[in-house]
Amino acid sequence: MTDNNETPAKSAPENRATDGPLDDSEANPVRPYIDLGGIKILPREGLNLRLEVEEQSKRIVAVGLDYADSSLQVQPFAAPRSGGLWDETRVQLRDQIRAQGGRVEEREGSLGKELLAEVPAPASEGSELRLARFIGIDGPRWFLRGVIGGAATSDLEAADRIEDLFRSIVVVRGGAPMPPRDLIPLKMPATPGSA
Repeated sequence: MTDNNETPAKSAPENRATDGPLDDSEANPVRPYIDLGGIKILPREGLNLRLEVEEQSKRIVAVGLDYADSSLQVQPFAAPRSGGLWDETRVQLRDQIRAQGGRVEEREGSLGKELLAEVPAPASEGSELRLARFIGIDGPRWFLRGVIGGAATSDLEAADRIEDLFRSIVVVRGGAPMPPRDLIPLKMPATPGSA
C-alpha cells in the first residue's frame, strides 16, 4: 500500500502510445472501429464479440472477445491523471484468486507484469482449475484490464494474436469527471445504417 504522498506508478509498455492500447486522442479517426462507448474494437476476421451484462442493473460490465481459439475479456476503468491502477489491482486479484482456492504467479509478459492463474471453474463446469492470464495497462486517465483464457494461456502464437488484439483496442475515457476505479460506461454497438 502506498501512503498519501506517493502516487502509484503507471504500468504500461514504453510503446503504448504508438502500439496500443490507444487513447481515443491517439487513434486514427478513419479506421472502422466498432464503437462500444468506453472502448472501440478494430474488427478482424475470425473475431467474435460478446457483451457481458450485469443481471440486476442490465448494465454492460465487460466485453468478451473470442479469437484465435482464445477468449479475451476486457474492462476499461477511470484512473487518476497522475498515477496508475495496475500495480494495486494485481495485488487485489492475487489475493482474491488465492482466497477462492486458486493458484497464481506474477510474471513479466510482453505487456509488462501479468498474473498467470489457475482459477476454479464455475460449479456447472466441474471442479477443475482453469488457466487464465490477467493483463493490465495504465493509460492517460484510464486503466484497461484483460483476462485471457483458452489457447493464449499456453500457446505462444495464440498469445501473440490475443496480445495484438488487446493492443488494437482504443479506450474512450471522455471528459466527464469519474472516480478512479469506476467502470467507463460501455454500450451496444450501433447497427449499420442507424448512425
